[in-house]
Amino acid sequence: MNITWSYDAPTGDEKVVEVTFKCDTPDITHVRAVNAVFNEEGKYEGGLTEERVEQVGMGVKNKIAVGTITALVEEG
Repeated sequence: MNITWSYDAPTGDEKVVEVTFKCDTPDITHVRAVNAVFNEEGKYEGGLTEERVEQVGMGVKNKIAVGTITALVEEG
C-alpha cells in the first residue's frame, strides 16, 4: 500500500492546502484540507507544510488500512 499526495501552495489569504491523497492498493483517492505552515512574519513555509502533509498522509494510510476510509460507492 503506497500513498502519494499532491497540492498547491496557498494563495491570497488561504491558510490551508487542499490535498489529494492517492492509495494504489486499494485504489482510493481521498481529498482533505491540511493547515499550511507559516512563519512568524506570515510567510508560507513550503518545507514545513510538506512535513505536515506527510504526517497527515500517514494517518490517511492507517485509516485506509483499518477501513475507516474506503472507496466511494457510486449509486446507480
